[in-house]
Amino acid sequence: MFRNDTIAAISTGMTNSGIGVVRISGEDAVKVADRIFRKPNGRKLSEEKTFTIHYGHIYDENELIDEVLVMLMRGPRSYTAEDTVEIDCHGGVLVMRKILETVVKNGARLAEPGEFTKRAFLNGRIDLSQAEAVIDVINAKNDYALKSSVNQLNGAMSRKVKELREKLIYEIAFIESALDDPEHISLEGYPEILHERLIPIKQEIEKLLATADNGRVVREGVKTVILGKPNAGKSSLMNVLVGEERAIVTDVAGTTRDTLEENIRLHGISLNIIDTAGIRDTDDIVEKIGVDKARQIADDADLIIYVVDGSRPLDENDREIMELIRGRKAIVLLNKTDLEMLVTEKELEERTGQTVIPVSAKEQKGIDVLEERIRELFFSGKIDFNDEVMITNVRHKTALREAYDSLLLVEKSIEDQMPEDFFSIDLMNAYEELGTIVGEALEDDLVNEIFSKFCMGK
Repeated sequence: MFRNDTIAAISTGMTNSGIGVVRISGEDAVKVADRIFRKPNGRKLSEEKTFTIHYGHIYDENELIDEVLVMLMRGPRSYTAEDTVEIDCHGGVLVMRKILETVVKNGARLAEPGEFTKRAFLNGRIDLSQAEAVIDVINAKNDYALKSSVNQLNGAMSRKVKELREKLIYEIAFIESALDDPEHISLEGYPEILHERLIPIKQEIEKLLATADNGRVVREGVKTVILGKPNAGKSSLMNVLVGEERAIVTDVAGTTRDTLEENIRLHGISLNIIDTAGIRDTDDIVEKIGVDKARQIADDADLIIYVVDGSRPLDENDREIMELIRGRKAIVLLNKTDLEMLVTEKELEERTGQTVIPVSAKEQKGIDVLEERIRELFFSGKIDFNDEVMITNVRHKTALREAYDSLLLVEKSIEDQMPEDFFSIDLMNAYEELGTIVGEALEDDLVNEIFSKFCMGK
């Protein structure tokens, strides 16, 4: 990529809408805009002050294309830290494309996916963790994911990582200085001192790694599987949660023979809900495949909702499901409370070891209690993002794990009374692994791979 050339792209969705934005960034952004933008008073955009908005028209030579507003942002105080011009035009796909074609014809080139954010990173306006947070904000599927991404975009992750790296580089520099100048800098007693200093650093990394599971749930949603024997009310529950008749509901046992998946939001949480075939022994080949699939999906679930038909006695099929949920994050629903109950809450709690929620999927009773229980299970009722860092990125988790393992090696070297230069090697490894999170000590190929996942115009 030529970092000094001028790039352009449509930065809004490629669909008809009220407003569209064509963004231009680079050394000649203002010059390109001057060639196609005409103001009523005849003044050039290059004559105007930065952070100003101007009314006028876009022309392709003498052909009028659209009536627009143009925003001027001179570098380095712009998104890319370069001169940037944004053309706010009417949001028709055709008119946006014609303006972009005119921009390219007059000296810009089409931007690659994520190139605007990549330039912001390369020009030092944001670090890599902040750049990755940009696409996370765009792709956020729920309130928690959005808050977490905005928190990282504002530098919460960067500050934490830089703080840890500063502590490590201090120790590395001290060891190297002592090895170079042993007459003036003594390492006597230093291994014990280093061991004590590593404890809070390891604890901080452990704290970050502990958020990774919840971070994945925040980003991707809770993989939720509804289990129960046939006619327990699983499909009825699915329809209530989704808010529409997605699953077929009949009095015939075994109606659901395959999985049915939907994504919903509850109190800001994304649930990837999977309705499964009723678990029971059956000679029906097709139904048996569905039952086996239900068992397999349950093994990979973040959350299992076990639906019990309270109007029928518990049987062998229920006992099999109870074994499936043992030791798992699960919620037990005692369904059909609108009918005469043959199963009590106390009996079900004793058998499952879980708190039981009485519900009626048919009458939509108890669903609010279920929703609150799901939130409590994963987030203890709330998440405060004011100063909390949550790991939602697999790359960040891997780097933290590698850094942590390097610190364990330092401790092992101290325990084995190894020479101090052994400490320095593993401390540097930890320092560099943390650096990959914010974009230091990174190979170009990895940077290109990260930004290739961005959308065009961002």
